[in-house]
Formats: sequence, C-alpha cells, structure tokens
Amino acid sequence: MSTTARAPIVKVVFASLVGTAVEWYDFFLYGSAAALVFGTLFFPKSDPVTGTLLAFGTYALGFVARPLGGVIFGHFGDRVGRKKMLVVSLMLMGAATVAIGLLPTYASVGVAAPILLLLCRLLQGFAVGGEWGGAVLMAAEHGDDARRGFWSSWPQAGVALGNLLATGVLWLLALVQPDEAFNAWGWRIPFLLSAVLVLVGLWVRLSIEESPLFQQARAALTTRDHQPLLEVIRRYPREILLAMGMRLAENIAYYLVTVISITYLTTFAGTAADKGKILTALLIGSAVQFVLIPVFGAVSDRVGRRPLYLAGAIGIALWSYVFFGLVGSRSEPKIILAVVVGLVLHALMYAPQAAFFAELFGTSVRYTGASVGYQLASILAGALAPIIALTLLGDVTNPNTTAVAIYMTVASVLTVIAVLASKETARTSLEHDRVLEAASKPEKEQVG
Repeated sequence: MSTTARAPIVKVVFASLVGTAVEWYDFFLYGSAAALVFGTLFFPKSDPVTGTLLAFGTYALGFVARPLGGVIFGHFGDRVGRKKMLVVSLMLMGAATVAIGLLPTYASVGVAAPILLLLCRLLQGFAVGGEWGGAVLMAAEHGDDARRGFWSSWPQAGVALGNLLATGVLWLLALVQPDEAFNAWGWRIPFLLSAVLVLVGLWVRLSIEESPLFQQARAALTTRDHQPLLEVIRRYPREILLAMGMRLAENIAYYLVTVISITYLTTFAGTAADKGKILTALLIGSAVQFVLIPVFGAVSDRVGRRPLYLAGAIGIALWSYVFFGLVGSRSEPKIILAVVVGLVLHALMYAPQAAFFAELFGTSVRYTGASVGYQLASILAGALAPIIALTLLGDVTNPNTTAVAIYMTVASVLTVIAVLASKETARTSLEHDRVLEAASKPEKEQVG
C-alpha cells in the first residue's frame, strides 16, 4: 500500500491510541491508588484489609457503570457517529479524574469524602464504557481486511500505554517522595496531570474523519427508527454471549497482574516498603506489553484470532499457580518475571480481541454490540476480581493463593469454551449486517 493510502489509517490509529491511553491512564490510576492509599484516606476507621476492600468496592462500581456507558455511547455511536462519542467520552473521563485529584479526604469532610469518590468513579466508569468500542471501531473500520488485527490492536496498546503512564507517574513519586508526603498530597499529582493529557487527546481526536463504513450504514437506514440496542439483542444474541465469555479470562488476568498483585505484596506477603518493587515490575511489564500487542495483532492476521486467544487463556491459567509464589518472594527479579510473563499472556488475548469483537457484529450495531459484550463481562470479571481475590486470599498471615489460581482457571475454561464456539473471523469483510439485510427484505419481495 502506498504512503498516501496509508496516511489516513495511520492518523486514525494514532488518534485512537492517544485518546485510549489518556482514558485508561485515568481509569488505571484509580485502581493503583485504591491499592496504595485510598483505603486509609477515605476509609480510615477500618483495618488495612477492610479499608482496601472498601476502596476496591468503589473501584468495582466504576465497572458497574461501564455497561451503561457502553449502551448509551454505543446507541449514539451507531446513530450519529463514532467520532463524536469519542470526544464526549474523553471529556467526561478527564473531568472525573481531575475532580478526584481535588477531593477532600475523610479527615476533612467525613463520610462525604467516600461518597464524592464514588460519584467520580461512577462517571469514570460511564465514560470508559463508551471509549473502548468507539476507539477500536475507528481503527477497524478505516483499516483493510488483511491487516485489521494489526491496526485494531493499536487502541489495545493504548490501554497498556495508559497503565504504563499511570504506573510510571506513581513509581516516580514513590521514588522521590517519602510515604508521608505521598499519602498527604503526592497522590493527587497524577490525577491533576490528567487535564494536560486530555487536552492533547482532544486535539488529536478532533482532527480525524468519521468511519466510512458507518457513513454507508447510516445512509442505508432510517436513523429515526434505528434502535441499536434492541436490534443487536435481536440479531446478535449469540455473539454478545461469546464476546462476554472471551472477555472473562482476559479481564480477570489483567487485574490479577496489575492491581491484585500490588495489594498482595504490600499487605499479605510483604510491607508498604515493597511498593517500589511491584511498581517497577508493572512499569517494565506495561512497556513490554505495549510493544508486543501490535506484534501479536499482526500475527493474528496471519494465523487467526483463535489460536492466540486460546494460547493466552490456557497460559494464564497455568501461570496463576506460579504467579503468587514469585511475587511473594519479595525478590525484585522474580516479581518482574511474574508480572512480565503475566502481561505477555494477557496480550495474547488482548491483541486480537478488538478485531475479533468488531468482526462479530454488523456495522449498524457494531458499536453497541462490541461495547455491550465487552462491558457486561467487565462487571463479572474486572469489577469483582479484586474483591473476590482478596476474599479468597483470606487471612493476612496465611493467604490462600491456590484458591485465587483456581478462580483464574475457572475463568480461563469459560473463555476457552467461548473461543472454541466462535468462528475464525480473520481476513473477513466488515461489510456484513443482519439488520440491513432484514430491512431490505420487504423491498426485495416487492420487486419479486
């Protein structure tokens, strides 16, 4: 393909990558802060484990809001356009994240502090619920059939980049600040920095063109009568369930490696002094994952989406039995190994996921279908994963890591079943749509 032909897709992919990185920087920042400081700042009357659980409770509620965001943004994204919804979601996420950085703590305003934290988290979840579908679809629908896995994987890499940025800022602050300063005010800095990142993301996103496939589908439908949620449930119920099943192992695995590991090391297996070790490991792991996701996306164009997804699901199930032992050793090289391998196995699922999910649904309901399948599973997976894992770990003095590994294995089995029940979609055209086919049947019958 010539340079002139490639320029539009490169621009679109870059816009999706930057915007996604900003949104997920905001979202992941909350998870890391919940594991490190929110328990003591917003729930101080609880013991350390209970305080962290309560912090993760507000963290989980962000996931509860994600399906609502997916439905609403998907509805309007399938009616008025992907680009507009991506701009709105980025602005909402930025506002909520900056607000968290300005919140008073429990010591200042009492119970109002966790309530305000909860409201900000709900707004974050709502915004990110609409982000993912739009970002990956802009890349998928602008790209070509032969390299859709590669192009669509870049927004996925933006998630790793967002985590890399969030972890990097926290790691830097932990390096230069004593714990007292970080707990008093240092934790606010990463949230406030979000304002700068959001402005950059908006500038890039406003410069891209709308999806050509969406424009074709909109022209073929009467927008007034188009109800994407009802139509996707009616025409693509199996695909929604398959997407949810494929999401389980991937989502739980990610939060096992990036969030649960922080609490396990600093509360169960070590001390707060070990915080720097796990942040260093997450920094390295996120960098490795950021590089590998596009590579795995390109591989999925050649060998298919299913083989990579199966390898990742099976691999993370096996690795979970090793993971906690390495993290609990408190040896920095072993902690780095645990996190890097875990994120590589996750990337095997996450890299082909964007193209895989986009290829399951027709254009007129693709934003809604991909978002609903992706975000509904987030409640069952990512939202509950830290809470379930902490509950399964149990006693701080004798944590049950095998129970958490079994939990991961069950999720992986469900994902393997969903992948095996799905057809291979690599190199297929996105110009399919059961909704448009159904709408055109009366016309054809009249002509006949």
